[in-house]
Amino acid sequence: MAKLENKTKENPKLEQNKLSDGRISLYLEYYLGREEKPVLDENGNQVYYDSGKMQGKPKFSVKHHRRKENLSLYLIDKPRTPAERQQNKEMLELAVRIRAEREQEFKESMLGYRLKKDRNVNFLDYFQAYINDYTKKDIRMVQIALSRFKDFLKEHYPMYEFSIKPELITKDMMEQFVAYLQSRSVGEGAKSIFQRFKKVIHYAIDHDVMLKDPCKGVTCKVDGQILRKDVLSPEEIQQLIACHYDNENPNVRRAFIFCLYCGLRFCDVKDLTYRNIDYSNKLLKFEQTKTKGHSANSGVVIPLNNGLLSLVGEPPTNGNKDVLIFNLPSYESCCKSVKRWVKRAGIDKHISWHCARHSFAVNILNNGANIKTVASLLGHSGLKHTEKYTRAVDKLKEDAINSLPELKF
Repeated sequence: MAKLENKTKENPKLEQNKLSDGRISLYLEYYLGREEKPVLDENGNQVYYDSGKMQGKPKFSVKHHRRKENLSLYLIDKPRTPAERQQNKEMLELAVRIRAEREQEFKESMLGYRLKKDRNVNFLDYFQAYINDYTKKDIRMVQIALSRFKDFLKEHYPMYEFSIKPELITKDMMEQFVAYLQSRSVGEGAKSIFQRFKKVIHYAIDHDVMLKDPCKGVTCKVDGQILRKDVLSPEEIQQLIACHYDNENPNVRRAFIFCLYCGLRFCDVKDLTYRNIDYSNKLLKFEQTKTKGHSANSGVVIPLNNGLLSLVGEPPTNGNKDVLIFNLPSYESCCKSVKRWVKRAGIDKHISWHCARHSFAVNILNNGANIKTVASLLGHSGLKHTEKYTRAVDKLKEDAINSLPELKF
């Protein structure tokens, strides 16, 4: 069989396949990326390595996505005459030129250049290219939007699982996508994900990749005044603090407890340095990442008691106050650690990192704090976003009363 010279970084690669009639068929193979999924046991729980260097770390299965394109070009397996050898040479040269052209088209679609209308653009590749160039702090939500859209296509439009042209994304499909997001997400997650998805759609329209907005008129309605996420009660917080387990991350532990007692978001606690701590007045001062530069109320001041100061610790002896207080891994890793910790503590609730902020607000309201004080501690510019916590407190009180045995006369 004729041998092809392949460079490992070429995408697509020129490949060959020997047919039953003796000819060699030439085709292109595109590499479309990889997908990691957690390995689960029969009960649906995450599986972890129990020995070796990876002990205590979660197991993942990796799936590589590829797509083939038949070129309808053929070589003679064992050329015997000069004419046959010349034919093979010309056919290979043609295949190599086609491969180079396809690679250029593939790169352009990935990088989001202005594309000709007759160019076949894979919207999933275009979306990924958008993420690769994205620099804002909500990039994790943009990545989730792409992941959810891929899952949606796999379930509802399997023929487009790996490739879909922009013109095939319709309003009907978007309405189905919103319903899918609402079925999978908790709280305001569906709305947040759809907002990021629409950002990519609008970007594609601005760059002539799409002609129409399939999201126009499609809304993802969520009652923002209802707190849907679980909260930890003061008793459960103490239960969590008392729980220790092997290979726990002490920085994750300290940071999460700090958020439970101060109401910080993950994006804020991970960037805290000793410069944010006023030790003489026992105050934490910082600007919220989410509203910095957009709101006059982005600055937050929170009083710290001795317990919270002990979590923070003393500043470095060398006087460098720009050292991080909590040296945290990625958000995903921190969330996994918290879920493992909550489970080991025997708490049957779905707790994400942001639940610490919700728990803080609900618990201080339950203890008699007024809504304006809570809004100030959370860094809310008004009371609109804080009111959902008062409704959560009313619901907790109602559940407590209803937990009593029914009164019968």
